[in-house]
Amino acid sequence: MSTHFRPAAVAGMFYPDSPQRLGREVAAMLADAARAPEDCPKALIVPHAGYVYSGPVAASAFAMLTRRRDTIRRVVLLGPTHRVAVRGLALPDCEAFATPLGSVPVDLLAADALRDLPQVIVSDPAHRQEHSLEVELPFLQVVLGEFSLLPLAVGEASPDAVAEALDRLWGGPETLIVVSSDLSHYLPYEDARQIDAGTARQIGDLDPMINHYQACGATPVNGLLLAARKRGLQVRRLDLRNSGDTAGDRRKVVGYGAFAFFEAPQKGNHHVH
Repeated sequence: MSTHFRPAAVAGMFYPDSPQRLGREVAAMLADAARAPEDCPKALIVPHAGYVYSGPVAASAFAMLTRRRDTIRRVVLLGPTHRVAVRGLALPDCEAFATPLGSVPVDLLAADALRDLPQVIVSDPAHRQEHSLEVELPFLQVVLGEFSLLPLAVGEASPDAVAEALDRLWGGPETLIVVSSDLSHYLPYEDARQIDAGTARQIGDLDPMINHYQACGATPVNGLLLAARKRGLQVRRLDLRNSGDTAGDRRKVVGYGAFAFFEAPQKGNHHVH
């Protein structure tokens, strides 16, 4: 291992760098988003902007995990690369990711299980300054407490290549899959609403043909949609807003959506592995 842990890169920018303030803010957003107990999701799509913009939208998804605090032991977290171009899906070369709330261990065995896939590489630079994965961690830390992380920074790859990696990591109730993606970028408010509504319909239809104009995380989103379609998952839209609704002006907005994916209840003794 070249580095023991990846330090937080965007604390103090995207979210508070004070542990106390960060914990309070995340807990408050989760409390506002709390919903009646229901089925627990296998996978989530959540946004990754600064908390003042997209935090409440992300919280609508993470709040669904409270009942699985003692079940989920591993989070497979995928997000797009914004700063470093990579081919394929990049694992980090570290043993943990740090945030102001503490460190989350990387699941090294799960990482090893992917290393023979040609689309999986190891790249510390892809992770070093990347915010798309980091901003989800404080939510997961508050909701789940102890868990291990399998972080993948997704660059140039096919949806099939992403779905293949997800199949390897799917696991059972102990594994949660989280895809980090914002929706449309820098459009006027009404245009964004229209485009994001269409993207939300595609996600609901498990249509893996979303493009990068619709979502910066289109590649991992499409990979999840392929895997979800193959496994017969159901999708629920939890929230769909943009920065013009939360904390920005309406001339140029960024779209945010939260979606939960549920496995069909198993009947009788036919267990799906």
